[in-house]
Amino acid sequence: MEMELGSIKRINDMLDRIPITPENQEDIENAKQAMEDHDYMTALTIMRKLNERKNAIERIEYKEEKEYNEQEDIESLSDNYDNEDEEQYDEYEEDDTLPLDTNEYEEEEKEYTFENEGNVEKYPKELRNIELEKIYIGLLLQEPKLIVRYHILFDNCYFESESLLNIYKSILFTEGGDYTPEKAKEKFNFSKEVEGIYQQKYQLKKYVEGKDYNMEKIYTDLMKLCILRKKYTEMPIETIQEKIVEIANYELYDKMTIEEVESATNQVTVTDKFKQSVLNLDLTGFLEAGESNLANGLSLPFPILSSVFKGIRKGETMAIAMPSNAGKSRFTVNLATYTALIHHKKVLIISNEMSEEKMRLTLITTILNNPEIQKLHKQKISKTEGELLDFKFRPDNTKNVKVDENGFILQENKETRQQFVKRLSKISTEFKMTIAVTDWINKQVNNQIYFINITDHTNDELKKVIMNYYYKEKIEYIFYDTLKTDTDNIGNGEELKRTATILANLAQNFSIFICSTLQLTENKTNPINLDINDLAVSRTVKEVLDTLCLMKQIPRDMYDDFQYSEQEVDTKFYNIQKYDEPDERYYACIVDKNRAGAKPKLLFNLNLAYNRWEELGYLSLKQ
Repeated sequence: MEMELGSIKRINDMLDRIPITPENQEDIENAKQAMEDHDYMTALTIMRKLNERKNAIERIEYKEEKEYNEQEDIESLSDNYDNEDEEQYDEYEEDDTLPLDTNEYEEEEKEYTFENEGNVEKYPKELRNIELEKIYIGLLLQEPKLIVRYHILFDNCYFESESLLNIYKSILFTEGGDYTPEKAKEKFNFSKEVEGIYQQKYQLKKYVEGKDYNMEKIYTDLMKLCILRKKYTEMPIETIQEKIVEIANYELYDKMTIEEVESATNQVTVTDKFKQSVLNLDLTGFLEAGESNLANGLSLPFPILSSVFKGIRKGETMAIAMPSNAGKSRFTVNLATYTALIHHKKVLIISNEMSEEKMRLTLITTILNNPEIQKLHKQKISKTEGELLDFKFRPDNTKNVKVDENGFILQENKETRQQFVKRLSKISTEFKMTIAVTDWINKQVNNQIYFINITDHTNDELKKVIMNYYYKEKIEYIFYDTLKTDTDNIGNGEELKRTATILANLAQNFSIFICSTLQLTENKTNPINLDINDLAVSRTVKEVLDTLCLMKQIPRDMYDDFQYSEQEVDTKFYNIQKYDEPDERYYACIVDKNRAGAKPKLLFNLNLAYNRWEELGYLSLKQ
């Protein structure tokens, strides 16, 4: 039975409208020949094949697609021919038209939202950006050759929109199939033939048409999101997921590279195993509670050292070397506190020596007694670290108040800590001034002192910790106590240079300041004659440092051998004053390396109990 003339005419018209390309020329000629031979089934089969080729269909003018739905035409003609439905063929002949399903094209102007299946949000709002995905896909559809460079591998392909992901698969194998690297196709399956996909592609191309989008920027931003989504999905632990989401809110997130975002996601799990805190938060509660491990007998007499350098510069590394238990950790706290509160900078203290609780107590002692910081909190007060640890305060009036032999208020036998605190606030100005200081530091949110305690760690973990805080909080002043070889190289002193080199590269590449402490050997070298050979570890570490200071206590029996002056070249010299107070000490500070120039020998006087550190002048031996 022959097909009616109207249907034959319609098929021939559709064949004539298909753009001839080297890929489809033979099929079109075979289809036309089949029509001439009245072999309509073969012609319809070829038409189906041509229709499945999206790149051929999509080249048809979209306005003409409004008039005809070729897929529906072909399927309808095929069904009619197979079923030999005479009545339908007669109907075609009468009006010379084919039954077209125009509903889809009547809705073609609607805007596809590309929402997730079932409108379920797969990711938190910080990781959602359908707009970015639309631009990326639109640019690829507009210029498929871009897939050569700007493709997303299967393992990192985390689209928010399933519809856009499906179109991306189409680009991999069809629109950009001739350009897509084989590696980019690995693990992907073919795209699904879904209703409206051609209209979606058309809208996406029109969406980016004539707009000045930077494909490099679009691709980088999308890849960063995909990496965050991947890690978010792989890490079902809520606390870790929250930290992954935080990366998208880092102050310098826009400047991060794809590799740095990936490194930050890996660092989240690394940092999670270390104890972290903001040291200057809730110091009042810490002091008043009296429930720390320190109050249970873990206190150690670490000396507190103040800053000996002025004008510390971003992009440089500094190292302070002292013997064991000479005050490295306390010097770190002192210098970090000064940088945070006097220069109004956020700082990070990384410690493998001192715990958070020790750091908090040291911080309170520093803030209370440092003359420069006293000008800020406006409380002229002096309290030793021991008095703070034991919660000892003097009354305004000793009448009717029980005190110990040193004049400190005693806590009653049945008095709780909370009741004792309340009573102190009424009878001790010294206590009220101390609390005023800790309350003040709680409010210094723009120049916070961040702290992380790390014990066994690798160089890679150390680097990730620093970069995470740099991007997350824009911290540009880092204090590391103590610089040691990483876990993989314990006992190999020469590996210390590798760690120092990593820190120096970070400082230079990201314009941050990194101060570390080092270990000096316990020997009988005269403090004024200290040199690089007195380091307990690799001497070659000096090569990568910008500044290196060697510090050592001057024994009491050597006081008469030294003198100091206020100027480096001076005619007036002072003897070292002798104190009966055992907490009063003198340190020699030998500047062994200084890229800026001068390398003086200095004398410092400190009182361990009050965390007072004073630079006296230039140190020299008496003639």
